[in-house]
Amino acid sequence: MLTVIVLTLLLGAVVGFLAGLLGIGGGLLIVPALVVLLPAYGIIAPEHAMLVAIATSLASIIVTASSSVLAHHRRDNVPWSIATAVLIGAGIGASLVGYFAHNVSGHTLKLVFAIAVLLLSLRMLGSRSIVGSKALPNKGWLGAISALLAGIASLLGIGGGALFVPMLNYFSVDMRRAIGCAAASGIAISVFGSIGYVLAGWQHYSLADGFFGYIYLPVLAGIVATSAFMAPIGARLTQRLPVLVIKRVFGIFLILVAAKMMFS
Repeated sequence: MLTVIVLTLLLGAVVGFLAGLLGIGGGLLIVPALVVLLPAYGIIAPEHAMLVAIATSLASIIVTASSSVLAHHRRDNVPWSIATAVLIGAGIGASLVGYFAHNVSGHTLKLVFAIAVLLLSLRMLGSRSIVGSKALPNKGWLGAISALLAGIASLLGIGGGALFVPMLNYFSVDMRRAIGCAAASGIAISVFGSIGYVLAGWQHYSLADGFFGYIYLPVLAGIVATSAFMAPIGARLTQRLPVLVIKRVFGIFLILVAAKMMFS
């Protein structure tokens, strides 16, 4: 268990930095890492690893995304006029999907996760523009799109940055503000998604064994202990790097994650 805690502390540091830099909640890294880590140390059976990894990832994103949003807000990178509609839609989508995700097999979840992430990476790497040319839809449509993306994010255990950043960037929101808004969406996705996974897993796992529904509390504590401190550092770096460099880093990162999930 000590080894697991040390590894999750390191994981949290990396996740927090990437959350601030790229506007992601960290699930793109947490989920595949826990899918390998939890069964390897005998904490949980391999067939249950994906659900526990997703639930624990979403719970950790509550802290990571909050820290990231605060850092971006201080730099005026969160367009709250847009973020309000995104947050409402994201909350609805995540709450609907989180409760029913346990009905999907772990193998299917891994495959969907990998394909979705790969498509997103190709979209980011193929873009040569700093910002898209399409006009931002009205708040009703923006909320509906956000609900759909949040549902997908909750199903995969990610904060939604990998989905919301390309979407907002496509709709003429500049990269830094898209990252800030995506970080805000991660709060709604993680809170409502976590509630769903807690309710769904309550009858399967015991609090006495360290589980809160499908959330594994010792690993959660290790991740959030370091992620909250690293998110502001990543957010500061966002201000200094060229926007297209951020997009390329984002795209390469997603390809690596997709490859890991496909072949694990």
